[in-house]
Amino acid sequence: MKAKKYYLPRGMYYSTLQERESFYREEFNLELVEEWLSDRMKNVVFAVVIGRHTGIYPEKYRDESSTTILIDEYRDLEDVRDQILEFLPESVYYDRNLYSEKGEVLGQELAFDLDPENITCPIHGTLEDKMKRHQGLGFCELEFRMVRDETLSLYEELKENFTSVRVVYSGRGFHIHVFDEEAFTMSRKERKELAKELKAKGFPIDEWVTSGDMRLIRLPYSLHGMVSRIVTPLDVKELFRFDPVKDERCLPKFLKGSKLDRDAF
Repeated sequence: MKAKKYYLPRGMYYSTLQERESFYREEFNLELVEEWLSDRMKNVVFAVVIGRHTGIYPEKYRDESSTTILIDEYRDLEDVRDQILEFLPESVYYDRNLYSEKGEVLGQELAFDLDPENITCPIHGTLEDKMKRHQGLGFCELEFRMVRDETLSLYEELKENFTSVRVVYSGRGFHIHVFDEEAFTMSRKERKELAKELKAKGFPIDEWVTSGDMRLIRLPYSLHGMVSRIVTPLDVKELFRFDPVKDERCLPKFLKGSKLDRDAF
């Protein structure tokens, strides 16, 4: 598989297999992952995508490089990390569904996915324009700043109805997670109506995430291998000035000390 050459902000590039390995072996913070997942830890399903967008994968997993591989059998988080190290994926996710010990679905974490490709950029145009140029996942600094502003606006909108709301830098854009108890038990119909309502207000969300059709969401503290950035929860107060090109919290060690000006594409 040949890697697609998406345009990315300066300093962002596809992580190599060696860089992915060094991150998950030396930096992946399991304590913070456990804290994020809280008491859901026993029944969480994880997933990886090895090389769907980057075209970078261990040769032995060539045939599985674009598929979503579930990690649903593990002893503990150390075992999850070992399985991640086996695959060396570009992306790691977790299933937002809440499961009982018997595997029954008890509810689903409410989440909102805001990515820069959904922004109409004065330079690069609409998502349709970008798709025509085979740049559906590419983005520039301006698109990032625009989606960052939209994330802050959506957060403020959600806080009118929910109390426990968290923002996560996802690597390319942002995720907003709602942890209110009533949000977990919302029906599929209620989720779809909320997604349509927010989309109609102009928020650049992926409706299929909010509606629950897509259960997986990027795991905080994992590595986004397409941009070489750590998925990082943020305090909403710092969101307005957040810059993933320079912020130390989202820079893996293999980038620190460099000039941060490596342009793969």
